[in-house]
Formats: sequence, C-alpha cells, structure tokens
Amino acid sequence: MRREDLVDLNAFLAVAEERSFTRAAARLGTSQSALSYTVRRLETQLGVRLLTRTTRSVAPTDAGERLIETLRPALESIELQLSSLGELREKPAGTIRITTSEHAAETILWPALEKLLPKYPDINVELSIDSSFTDIVTERFDAGVRLGEALAKDMVAVRIGPDLRMAIVGSPAYFAEYPIPLTPHNLSNHKCINMRMLSTGGLYAWELESDGREVRVRVEGQLTFNNVNAITRAAIAGFGLAFVMEDRVQTQLADGSLIRVLEDWCPSFSGYHLYYPSRRQPSAAFSLLVDALRYRG
Repeated sequence: MRREDLVDLNAFLAVAEERSFTRAAARLGTSQSALSYTVRRLETQLGVRLLTRTTRSVAPTDAGERLIETLRPALESIELQLSSLGELREKPAGTIRITTSEHAAETILWPALEKLLPKYPDINVELSIDSSFTDIVTERFDAGVRLGEALAKDMVAVRIGPDLRMAIVGSPAYFAEYPIPLTPHNLSNHKCINMRMLSTGGLYAWELESDGREVRVRVEGQLTFNNVNAITRAAIAGFGLAFVMEDRVQTQLADGSLIRVLEDWCPSFSGYHLYYPSRRQPSAAFSLLVDALRYRG
C-alpha cells in the first residue's frame, strides 16, 4: 500500500465519523478544500461513491459503511501499536479521553487524577462531561464511566466507586407547611422538584424500593431542572422535595438545612464502573489510570 493510500483512507474515516468536512479538517489539521480533494481522489481510485454530500450534511453510502467497518479496527490497531512505542520511554505518556457524568467526575475521577497527574506529566486526560450514554467506540473515547449496570459483552468493566444511595430531602421551612410523607403514595400530595433527563429529554421518575417492592413515582411541582446542583439549591430554599444522590447532600443533612424522608425506600445500588472495549490493548498510561481508579473498598 502506498503512503498516499493510508492518508486518503484516514481522511475518509475522519469525514465519515465527524459527518462534516469542516470538523474533520479541523481534527486533521488541514483545509476543507484539501480534504474534499483527498476524498474525491479516493472515490475515483476505488470507482465508487463513499459519501453522500448535501448542503447540510455528509453521510456514508453503503459502500462507505462497508469500508468504515474494515478501516476502523485496522486504524485503531495501528494507533495502539504506535502508542505502545511510547512505553519504551522512561515514563508513561499519551492522551486518555473519558466520557463521564458530572457526579462521577467530581467524586471519583478528579480526586484520583489530582493525585496521579503530578507524578506523570506526560499523561494528558480529557474528560467529557455528558449524562447521556455515549458510544465510546464511535465517538473515539478510550473509556466511559457509568453506574454498575449490564454492559455490552465486548466491554470490560472495572469498579471505581462504592455503592450509592438516593435521598429524598426537603427543608425545615417546607416541612413546616407540609406533612412528612410516610409512603411513596403520599408524594402525590407534595410539591416535588423534577429532573429533566438530558439523555432522553423526559422527566425522571423517582425509583423507590422497599422489601423487594419497586415503585416508580412521577412527581409534580413548580420547578424542573436538568442540573442536580440547581435542584439541591431549590430544595434548601423550600420549593419542594428533591430526589438526589445521598453524598451530594450530606453536609446539608448534617447541619439541618435539609431533612431526609422515606429513607427505607432508598436502598443502595451498584456504584460507578469504568468501561472500555475488551479488544483494546491498554497503553501503559491507560493501565496506570485504571489501577489508580480501581475501587478497593
């Protein structure tokens, strides 16, 4: 294979993944016109159209999709082999991209990175904060973080945090006006602060469980947020009940600015896991980060 062929194939894959010549050109550090010429040259050489172009979008054709399926694992293997050469250096090096929720980034990832990175200045870490589930292979992330749920069979999952619990909380001022709920059914008589899910766009139904009985409660109230910090502030201000991670309100529960209710309906559940493709050949830097994050509680 000529060197030009590898360059052309890499250019095509970048455009197909970004669905944009502009974004792909920025990613590759070239001009849009040069990239367009490169892709046209590849299409001419192969004798088939690889991309469908409109004024607003770019999408792979059937032939393009088949080429992507062949190219992606091959180029990933080349990248991994090149990265492994860095292991011959004295210290681990390279960039690690992780998609994660804000809560996991604050409570798990950052505390570990704060200790690790000063010791290894050649390791770079990019955290993409996103509460929706991300396809880490398509989006070219090295790993993702999610709660301990079932993962695809081709993924490796490493536990990086303890079990978690949710908490239903309200302020003393709120409970001076409304009675303390004794069952989930009582929540229909309360003002509650809703969470808009970024992943689906819908409102989160409070998931409660006691003695094996599971209940999903759709609550109502004046306020809806897509940010937990805003929900917590509104609860402290007395605007209603909030359903949040227990560790986010520990300080407020301790100082009395929030009161917890229905605690027996909030059991613990499996905490955060780091996940990545099982076919991945971990670099020294990635293995070091996984070991630093691994939960040993």
